[in-house]
Amino acid sequence: MDRRDFSRLLLGAAGALALPARAAEAPPWALGFAALQADAEPLAMTVQGRLPAGLRGSFYRNGPAGHAPGGVRYHHWFDGDGLMQRYALGPAGITHHARFVRTPKFVAESAAGRPLRRAFGTNPANADPVNTADSMNAANTSVLPFGGELLALWEGGSAMRLDAQTLQTRGFKDWSPETTGLPFSAHPRVERDGSVWNFGIAAMQGLLVVWRIGADGRLAQAVTLPVPQLPMVHDFAVTERHLVFLLPPFVFERTRFEEGATFLGSHEWRPGLGLRGLVLPKDRLDAPRWFELPAAFVFHIGNAWDDGATLRLDCMRSPDAWHATAGLEQAMAGRYTPHEHARLMQVALDLGSGTARQVLLPQTAEFPRIDPAVTGRRHRQLFMASRIDAGDRPGHDAVTRLDLDSGRADTWRYGADVVVEEHVFVPRPGATREGDGWLVGTALDLAKRQTLLAVFDAGRVAAGPLMQATMARAMPLGLHGAFVAA
Repeated sequence: MDRRDFSRLLLGAAGALALPARAAEAPPWALGFAALQADAEPLAMTVQGRLPAGLRGSFYRNGPAGHAPGGVRYHHWFDGDGLMQRYALGPAGITHHARFVRTPKFVAESAAGRPLRRAFGTNPANADPVNTADSMNAANTSVLPFGGELLALWEGGSAMRLDAQTLQTRGFKDWSPETTGLPFSAHPRVERDGSVWNFGIAAMQGLLVVWRIGADGRLAQAVTLPVPQLPMVHDFAVTERHLVFLLPPFVFERTRFEEGATFLGSHEWRPGLGLRGLVLPKDRLDAPRWFELPAAFVFHIGNAWDDGATLRLDCMRSPDAWHATAGLEQAMAGRYTPHEHARLMQVALDLGSGTARQVLLPQTAEFPRIDPAVTGRRHRQLFMASRIDAGDRPGHDAVTRLDLDSGRADTWRYGADVVVEEHVFVPRPGATREGDGWLVGTALDLAKRQTLLAVFDAGRVAAGPLMQATMARAMPLGLHGAFVAA
């Protein structure tokens, strides 16, 4: 694809969005926000190095990729229809393929040849009315392998069931007749016994939905809790005794939405609220505890754990919601404005005194991941995409393992021409200690215009990849991923 074709792909219909008028003005990093037009057929990747013998299975990544239905360019990155990618790692090598999730929205708009439904940050002309949250469901944020199924997750609606091998869509996941259509968010937490906690934000009703799914795949509990001045919440964490949420002062205004604003535009930044901490005992979801921290915006939480009467957690903190709003709108338009990026923050919530403390660490990073064996317990290692010297563009250029006890950062920098996506920790078979395994993730090489998959020894990240596979195509940047062992 030459730069002229790429510029057309970014632009979609003429005038749909203000992008550089000449192809030469499209920055190289805009390749990560190009609109994919069709599924990606299976393609064998070229492998350098050796795939570890114990690492066999499938690495899945979900993310927005259908950025221009009918040639009309969306305004915000989170609008795009979800694309599920599968990297199959086996003795014969690595194969990649990807399919769009066939949500009702995707099917209807594909048939019509134009946008029909409101999206996160774009309201198409003459859009259909929003009857349910799932009418906007793009299934574009995360993936949960659970109960023999592969679930494509979105923020505000139902999970979508996919075939784990072919990635064909099987329809909405319906946990029970009573919970049909309730939001099942993109960051479920899987406990060590295989059970799942999750939440959802029912913004129109001002309700926080809390889910508990048994290890057998059956719904164990679903409750709704009214939350005053309910904000946008993307993630949460569990400890052995609690659920914990960080609520940024980015509050949903229903009236704005009903008057025609986009869902994103229906939120208002109210720094006077501060960053509210909400703690729910697992055995008393109706007994919330509230904490207050200085105003900030949080997308992602790494892990949380109970330290006696103190609940501790780590998260990625931004000073405001700029990146979630203007930053990602600019990225879709091929523009970049320097702004303070998210940094790692440690939080302590004292359950005895009701006070909260925070410590901001120097790491500029996002997409924190842990060894799943220590979910809800004290952890020592945190893995993340980090920004070392990415230059005049959005995103990250390195991957880091941080020892939280010593503060030592073990970092591998891909380079300024490589946009690093989330890397996930994969335990070594039979591992008995935290961090014994591999780090698996993808990145977009802007100079070579191709996507790559890398595998690191999780204990020696700075030594570089044990294996790196490339393919002769570039995939749009995705969000969250998961690994399923063969």
